[in-house]
Amino acid sequence: MMSDAKKKAQAFLEQEKAFRLGELLTEAMHPKTLRLSQTIQADFQAGVRMLQSVDDDIPAALERIFAQESFGRLVEALHEAMRTGHHIFFTGCGATGRLSILLEAAWRECWRRTEPNGSPMADLCISVMAGGDFALIKSVEGFEDFTDFGRRQIEEAGVQKGDVVVAITEGGETSFVIGTAWQGLDVEAHVFFVYNNPTDLLRTHVQRSREVIEEPRIGKLDLATGPMAITGSTRMQATTVELLVVGAAMEMALAKLRGHVVPAVSAYRRSFENLLLQLSSPQAVAAIALAVELEEGIYRKRGLVTYLADSLMLDVLTDTTERSPTFMIPPFRKVDDVRSPVSWAFVKDPRHATEQAWREMLQRPPRGLTWSRDIYAQLNAPAHIQANPPKLENAEIHKFRIGNEPDTSRTNAPDSILVQVGDLEDQRSKIKNKKWNRTAAITFGPTDKPLDVDERIHVPCELPASSLRLWEHLAVKLILNTLSTATMVRMGRVIGNAMVWVSPSNKKLIDRGCRLIAQETGCTYERACLVLHEAIEELAERSKRGEEVPSPVAVAIERIGQSEDKETA
Repeated sequence: MMSDAKKKAQAFLEQEKAFRLGELLTEAMHPKTLRLSQTIQADFQAGVRMLQSVDDDIPAALERIFAQESFGRLVEALHEAMRTGHHIFFTGCGATGRLSILLEAAWRECWRRTEPNGSPMADLCISVMAGGDFALIKSVEGFEDFTDFGRRQIEEAGVQKGDVVVAITEGGETSFVIGTAWQGLDVEAHVFFVYNNPTDLLRTHVQRSREVIEEPRIGKLDLATGPMAITGSTRMQATTVELLVVGAAMEMALAKLRGHVVPAVSAYRRSFENLLLQLSSPQAVAAIALAVELEEGIYRKRGLVTYLADSLMLDVLTDTTERSPTFMIPPFRKVDDVRSPVSWAFVKDPRHATEQAWREMLQRPPRGLTWSRDIYAQLNAPAHIQANPPKLENAEIHKFRIGNEPDTSRTNAPDSILVQVGDLEDQRSKIKNKKWNRTAAITFGPTDKPLDVDERIHVPCELPASSLRLWEHLAVKLILNTLSTATMVRMGRVIGNAMVWVSPSNKKLIDRGCRLIAQETGCTYERACLVLHEAIEELAERSKRGEEVPSPVAVAIERIGQSEDKETA
């Protein structure tokens, strides 16, 4: 009798060829970082600088990106929606879903700052993330892979004629995001498709992308800058350039609405080049390397890092939660879960209890999903999802205690550290039970303020004025992406520049896992697929028992290597 793992592997090989994405530029290995794991093991600062060097690909592409006719059309469409009171929808999955939520929160915070008594303008922007706001913490199985899920979510969000839909997908092939684009078009919204692979490459290799690209009513914005620093890790350069370009379009439209001088696109390019230059200065690189060394030391002792943030809470949560699927470390744990491993890193708001902390971070109440079995059946969801619909409502979101409540699961670790990120609005803010073994602060900006912490790390850089605080968001993203990635490379979660500890939680990641296994072992894609599914099945059982498990990709690589050694012997 054929095992379940073999059945699933065969089904993937035969039925999911549309998810073979190895030809895409975002899945390619970057030549600058081929020896990243070896370099950073020998020299912290050299490894940090090697990671940063891939960000240097972005400025060279910005002139082409900003010169696209569709960028100007996007600015005009955003301005017209703002002027007439139509809604602006940002849609995405995974990293682009979190980016969409950040764009909405930045917009809301802008109006809250300028009009403290409230403004209806704050409600114009709406983010639609695959799986709802629950997916900020953990991507929801199945949502990324289905077009109809995207259609349903944006329909429920209220998209109408005259609205603007900005559908953001790093690879340009995400089924959920494509579904939001088609639904927007069906209701006569102005739709823009934003992606990070060359248009001709997508048109050639991915049919669902080609259909969108060849639809003349959809504006296409090609943000391709090259491969990622870590192979396929689009949370890095891809979402950085998306934040920069879409954020710039928002700010330009807002300036026009207010009758202000509209910033030139050249100003955004120059400011971004300056930011990269400052973050790669010897002082900045030394500071980031020190933060890497600090975190690695904590994790080596099986300790935990708890970040403290307020106005940058969403930025910090985004980087922290994205470490789990990228490097297969334990995800955030709900308050009523005492079996699962505790996440290596977490984030807390020092000023608010959890429910208010969620509101403050998002600048609105969370938007959980309450889909029933009937809805999943209507959407032709896989049988296991229909049988056991995921719990994605607000009550489940609030089980992630990001507020200032005591949390002994973190403070009782063998070595625990509380790390402030950025300047707090009230430097006297404290978590109620300050029982961490150590404290630290990672700050950035032009000035280094004194703080009462054990370890002080400051990254010097200038932050130009910005209505959406765009440069603060970009700076903290670049710093934390480099810090978290470099730390995980030091922890052995990357070989060369391949994230062999990735969690294969959707079809795209299963394909990436198969390719990585084949690449590292020299076996066929088909054998890699079978061994990967066997590892997934086995590790799922261990995970149910509350164990911290390795990546199925890493296990498959090890097993194929061992079997080849036996055959050779």
